[in-house]
Amino acid sequence: MRAVEDSSRIYQAERRSYYAARPGFRIAEIQISPTQIVPWHFHNEVQDTFYVIVGTIRVFTRDPEGAILLAPGETYSVRPRQPHLVTNAGGTSATFLVLQGKGDYDFVSVV
Repeated sequence: MRAVEDSSRIYQAERRSYYAARPGFRIAEIQISPTQIVPWHFHNEVQDTFYVIVGTIRVFTRDPEGAILLAPGETYSVRPRQPHLVTNAGGTSATFLVLQGKGDYDFVSVV
């Protein structure tokens, strides 16, 4: 497992924008197609909080295992060091915010 500070080249997204990027905190808006995924990974320090704007996403977790379906206006948080994967759960593009903090961002791929 290798941690990287920039995950933008690790997985494909239709669109990715950053609204806040400062030490210890950032907000990203990500749009994924029905076939795109954010692969299994975890963050050593930061918590991911997902907020869906359009469409539906499914957040899969390990330790414990789970599958959370999120619709517009719904949120879910993944604690630091918890492996997770994000998929589009619908037939059209899904757009969601990811609030990440508190701590230094990294992306550790998990098989």
